Formats: sequence, structure tokens, C-alpha cells
Amino acid sequence: MKLRKVLVAGAGQMGAGIVLVAAQAGLQVTMIDVADEFIAKGVAGIDKQLARAVEKGRIGAAERDAARGRITTGLDVAAGADADLFIEAAPESLDIKRDLLERAAGALRPEAVIASNTSSLSVSTLAGFVTRPERFVGIHFFNPVPAMALVEIVRGAATADATVALARGFAESLGKTPITVKDSPGFVVNRILFPMINEAARALAEGVASAADIDTGLKLGANFPMGPLALADLVGLDTTKAILETLERDLGDPRYRPCPLLGELVAAGKLGRKSGAGFFTY
Repeated sequence: MKLRKVLVAGAGQMGAGIVLVAAQAGLQVTMIDVADEFIAKGVAGIDKQLARAVEKGRIGAAERDAARGRITTGLDVAAGADADLFIEAAPESLDIKRDLLERAAGALRPEAVIASNTSSLSVSTLAGFVTRPERFVGIHFFNPVPAMALVEIVRGAATADATVALARGFAESLGKTPITVKDSPGFVVNRILFPMINEAARALAEGVASAADIDTGLKLGANFPMGPLALADLVGLDTTKAILETLERDLGDPRYRPCPLLGELVAAGKLGRKSGAGFFTY
């Protein structure tokens, strides 16, 4: 199948980022969410990024207008029922994703590929919510989508080779580098990354060093472009906590248990950049 149209469910940071890069790659894209206010916020973010790209000379005004013209929006999967590829980029809630996937499977053509941008949930489990699970695959983008080169293509137990090939081709068409991984908790990157973030939070809670010094240590001592605590703030501390809880549950290993400090910050509404405060203040 040649991909021409993509339907993305979720107008948040991840969903809008996927919509942006797909539109810039020449694909027709429909972005849906549950309310007009979420759509408006997602579109505003896309417009801001396109304007910044023009200001910095990365694209011209004509390219900006062409990309913007490829994006349509709606409040239900019916708005993009003719899509070749559906990607859900909803919060990491099994119930929310199940509802979206069941509705997508009922609305899209039988040959359309259905994908999840999940960062922690089982792709094989999610595939059970759609008809013809061989067409289901994980397509895990990283935040922020326009800047991050990696995409994890996650093969579920029933995922067909042709579906994996299409997902890899889609990622490559966006200028991304795909890696193929089996369906395992946390896949590759998050299974390694989030325990490190958790350990950084523990070091902070134990007073080993300040948040700034912990991040400086990893940036200068391990050549990381961003410290683990600042990265957690960017991801969202609620999302970070949810991923660690999923890893602990699915791998049955207490070393993934979220640091109590992380839970305290989430309970206080300090979720990172999106709330204005987390490990750092923004």
C-alpha cells in the first residue's frame, strides 16, 4: 500500500507533532480530538512551529502554506475514515486507547493499518481491540516529534511483515530513523531511560546533589544533551510515573517502582513544563 492519507487521534504535543511532520512530508493528515478547544490548541502549536521554521530559513512561506493546507481536523474518526494509516496518540490509558482503536477498526477500510504511539502499553494487547490484528503495529515517536530522529516500530505477536515494512517506510518518509523491536515492556529506549530518570530522582530525594548539579553531571560527565530531571519535566512527571508503574507491573521487578518524590510532585500538580513546575521551575 502507498500511504497518502494519515489519521491521527490526539491533538496534544505528540499527536500535533506527528501531524506536522507528516504534513511536511507531503501526506494528507486529519487530526482529531474530543473537543474543539484541544484541536485549536494543537493547530496553534503547529502554526507556531511552521512560523518558526520560516523565520529560521528552514522552509519557505510556500512550503509552510502547502503543509498547512494538507491538515484537516475533526472530532471523530469518521473525519478521516478514508485514511491509509491511523495512529492513536492518546494518553497512556488502556481504556481510552481501547475506545479509540475499536472505533477506528469499525470506521476505516479493512486494509488500513492501525497503529499506536504508546510508549509503554503492550502492542499485542492493544491489537486485540481491532479486527485483523495483523494490520496493527506500534509506531512510537519521541518528544518533541519534529526534532527527534528515532521511531520505534513495535511488532506485536500478530503483526504481519507487510505491516512492519509499511510502518518503517512511513517513518523513513518523514526523515526519521526506525528501529524494529519486539513487544516488550518499555520497548528499548524507555526500558533503559526511565530507570535512569528514577535513579536521578532518588539521588535528589536523598540529597546526593541538587537537581541542577545532577543534570549538569550527566550532561558533562556522560555527554547527554539534556539532564534526566529536565527530561522528565519535558516528558511530564505524570507520564514518567505512569511508564515506571507499567514497567514495574509488566516486568514484575520492584527496581522500576517510582521514587516517592516523583509521586509527591505529581500529587502536588507539579507535572513539569506543562504545569510550569516539576523538578525545575519554568
